[in-house]
Amino acid sequence: MVAMPILTPAVWQMIGGLLGLIAGSFIATLVLRWTTARRITGRSSCDNCGRRLASGELVPLLSWLVLRGRCRQCRAAIPLFHPLVESAAMVIGCGATALQPDINGIALALFGWQLLTLALLDARAFWLPHRLTGLLALTGLIIAEPALGVPLTDRLVGGVAGFGLLTAVRLGYHKLRGREGMGGGDPRLFGAIGLWIGWPFLPLVLMLAAFAGVAIGLLPLAHPDATIDWRRRRLPFGTLLALATMVCGAMLAAPLP
Repeated sequence: MVAMPILTPAVWQMIGGLLGLIAGSFIATLVLRWTTARRITGRSSCDNCGRRLASGELVPLLSWLVLRGRCRQCRAAIPLFHPLVESAAMVIGCGATALQPDINGIALALFGWQLLTLALLDARAFWLPHRLTGLLALTGLIIAEPALGVPLTDRLVGGVAGFGLLTAVRLGYHKLRGREGMGGGDPRLFGAIGLWIGWPFLPLVLMLAAFAGVAIGLLPLAHPDATIDWRRRRLPFGTLLALATMVCGAMLAAPLP
């Protein structure tokens, strides 16, 4: 019987990075198309001239670099959003497999890629689709324990606590102020996050997201532009929750010294 070769940590990081590039290309396309009411399916084409892109123009990150960020035919600029998202997803893949150089690292990367998608959608359109938060919750139930080592009981409590806490905050704010202060997708996202990381880390996620929100809210003090009604600025709290969760997820997955 021939023994299966054991992959080295460097190979796992390479796999994670390559999968991240592929995932990032899909994420960038999905976010751009969903936020502009376009169909997800269909061949990729230039947003300016409508020309269908050849296979060689769809290689994540590399194609953008070779084409110098411009369409081959009309020379219109290709949005920087594509290479940035692809690079971010690659970093997530490499980082996850560096923390866990095995198949569990790929599961951890999947967690990060889902959070990245939701963070971008909320940042661009203040939208957390039910289908994606539901998928995050489902994958948390299935693969979070081997990826993060969090017991099922802690994660079930985390799912209920995360959803219940932000729902109470949302309803309480509406009752006190008579208007919406938080979108309905934020409690669902926090509940799905709880199904991944468990209840013990939820306070830290909430604290990091809140601190980030306060820091952003203080920006008017450094840039008091009279033409902007800073009081009416909306913050994509789902984006802040997703980014804070990435930090906590890395802490959970990091091997103990």
